[in-house]
This record gives sequence, C-alpha cells and structure tokens, in this order.
Amino acid sequence: MRNRILEISESPCRLRVEHQQLVVDRGTEEDGLFPTKIPLEDIAAVVVAHPQVSYTQSVLSELSERGAAFVTCNRNRMPVGILLPLNANSVQTERFRRQLELKLPQKKRLWQQIVKSKIDMQAQLLQEVHGETFGLPPLIPLVRSGDTTNVEARAARRYWTALFGKDFRRDIDAENQNRFLNYGYAILRAATARAICAAGLHPSLGLHHHNKYNAWCLADDVMEPFRPVVDKVVVHMVNEDGADAEFNQQRRAILIRCLLSRVFVHDQQRTVLDALSLVAASLVDALSGSEATLSLPQEFAHAA
Repeated sequence: MRNRILEISESPCRLRVEHQQLVVDRGTEEDGLFPTKIPLEDIAAVVVAHPQVSYTQSVLSELSERGAAFVTCNRNRMPVGILLPLNANSVQTERFRRQLELKLPQKKRLWQQIVKSKIDMQAQLLQEVHGETFGLPPLIPLVRSGDTTNVEARAARRYWTALFGKDFRRDIDAENQNRFLNYGYAILRAATARAICAAGLHPSLGLHHHNKYNAWCLADDVMEPFRPVVDKVVVHMVNEDGADAEFNQQRRAILIRCLLSRVFVHDQQRTVLDALSLVAASLVDALSGSEATLSLPQEFAHAA
C-alpha cells in the first residue's frame, strides 16, 4: 500500500536507490553506515528537513516515476518546495484541456460544495472539542454558488475564535500554534497536489483560487475541507503542551501522521490520503460532465 510518508529532519543522511528500494544511509564510512530500506512502491511522500541530507538524481526520478511527492524544507524546517510527477496520468493532456474549458458556473457550483463541506467539518471539530458548534451549521445552507456572499469567511471568524480563543489570529509569522498549522497545511497541500497530479489534473488550474503567483490553486481548493483534520491535531497539541511548545521532530511526525487519520466519504472510512484521491477522481468526473457531486469528507471517522 502506498501510504508511507518519510520525514528526515533529525540527523544527516544520504538517500539512494538500490533494487527498487529507497536506501537511507545514516552514520559514516569510518564508523559504519546504518542503512534503512523502504520499497519505493510503498512511499507516498518524502519530506527532507535536515540541511545535511544528500540524494542522488535517481532518488528524485524514481520517486517521481512511482507517483510519490518529494518535499524540501527551509532552515526553519518549513516546506518550501514540492517535486511532483510530470507524467502521473496517461490522459493528462486531455484533462488539462477540460480544466481550461470548464465554465465559470460549473466552477462556482463545485466551489460551493467545497465550502459547505469545509464548514461542516469545522462544525464537527468544534462539537468534538467544545461540545457545541458555535452556530456554524445554520451557515451551511447559506452558501451559494461561488460563495458570492463569502459565508466561508463568516464561518472562519466564528471558528478560529471558538477553537483557539478570542485573541487568536491566523498569522503565518506568529510564534504560537500558527507554526503547527503552517506545517500541517503545507504537508496537506503537498499530499493534495500529489493526488491531483495522479488524477491527471493540473494543480495550478483552480476552481476558486486564481492568484497568478500561486502554482497550487487547485490544490488549495481541494484541501479546504481537510484543513480541520490538521486543526484537530493542533488543538490537542496546544491543549497538552501549550501554543509556545517546541516545534520538534515528534510534533512534526504527529502532523504528518494526520494524513493517515480517517474520515468518512460516501459512508466509508478512508484515510485522508485515500480521500484526497477520491476527491480528485470525482473532480475528473465533474470535468467530463458525468457526475456533478464531489466526493468530499462527511465527518471525522473517530473521536480523538
């Protein structure tokens, strides 16, 4: 099963490919190497966050050929780059064309579904954490095609205040739980982009997001209902250790594992990785006109 996500952040190492396996060599030639081998077919993503990690060209090409994402991080260990498969689907040119030809009304109807699903997931998380939904469910029927009245923003104002307190602001530079959210969303974005590419879609051609400087517009659209999965992990981190807790390897690993947590889609439990693939596949159906309903998450599969 292709669901292993490797994060390399705590020690120098060398990555190479040998016999269809990714080999992670730790140690030195003088003191001895300690290789760890992982079948390439099992890998969904590799996240490299240590400055002294080296890798061969074959690592990048073999991961890409097998549909795995490669994420590189800056000195603060925050993801700053994603390498995705270029030929992940045999009919991607046709699907790119359909993306470009998608009419605005259809884009707006698909975005409406995404916003409704996101607010619903936010409400469920608030119910789980605080025992009440802070008025989010009544907002869901108010979401129009294209969310022209910006119900998403109204829900967000209630959501963040209820989730982290009235003084919380979503600030990517803040040294509080925003660090955890930034990292979790970056990992989620990489996984979403991977699912989109695997479905033969282009991650830059968004439904709602359209900033010309953003290469991941469609990924940013599709990941919206899954953000509460990251939020749920961060809430528990903050409750246990505080918003100013050290952002160490253990916490990064917990955030990465949220991709393997489960949600319900079509009344069946799916990992977030699987669910992202289902959303991407349903988006392909929507582009072809065969199905107008996206396969979006319905609810969390279990309480924390």
